[in-house]
Amino acid sequence: MSPAKDWNPESYARFGGLRLRPALDLLAHVGKLPGGGIVDLGCGNGAAGPALRARFAPERKIIGIDASPAMLTAAEGAGKYDILSEADAARWVPEAPVALIFSNAALQWLPEHEVLMPRLASHLAPGGVLAVQMPRQYGAPSHRFLRDFASEMFPDRFDLAAWRAPVSTPVEYQRMLTPHGRVDVWETEYVQRLDPVAEGHPVRRFTESTAMRPFLDRLTAAEARDFVARYESALAAAYPVEPDGSVLFPFRRLFFTLAV
Repeated sequence: MSPAKDWNPESYARFGGLRLRPALDLLAHVGKLPGGGIVDLGCGNGAAGPALRARFAPERKIIGIDASPAMLTAAEGAGKYDILSEADAARWVPEAPVALIFSNAALQWLPEHEVLMPRLASHLAPGGVLAVQMPRQYGAPSHRFLRDFASEMFPDRFDLAAWRAPVSTPVEYQRMLTPHGRVDVWETEYVQRLDPVAEGHPVRRFTESTAMRPFLDRLTAAEARDFVARYESALAAAYPVEPDGSVLFPFRRLFFTLAV
């Protein structure tokens, strides 16, 4: 299930530091590269742009690719990309082979990774790297509640009986990618401290700009209020508030680098 409406850069940026940390961890695992451009695939609001420019510019062009006009406008404001282009990552093709395709928290929205990842790797110059980070939070209460409640409350719009997680296990990516080059796959669970919020549960505020979007996009305003109320009640039990009003929110992410 992918988002239907355009992204909200301001809402997404609310937890910018927590969302950027995995990108920096992924970048730290990128080694020596051949000549060629650097592509930030699914660049969003350009959060990773400063780190990519600091690491690779001025020797290389930094290219941001995203399907969201609103996010590209925000990325342009960051001023760290040489080129910004609107394109669907599932169909994007570079003009020439590139040194690095870097994708932070974007490819989980796309299906058929067994086809997608090798196709992206085919766009790399010899010795180039595909570096990917994707959330793998689907079994956690924060994400499981969304599916469970949507299918129970609105079965006419959410038939999730055949649902399967869009991000596979680390072992599956290792097997999938090994024929295409040198692979390093790992997983990290970040214990994120979410600050108190004026209204609602902090975890709901975190997921509303990402995981909740495909559900809310298909509900009326009244239905969304009922859905969010039930979701927040369940979150309060699953993620209790600490004495200072914050919430500890474990969040699992999968990483890999593929050097061709």
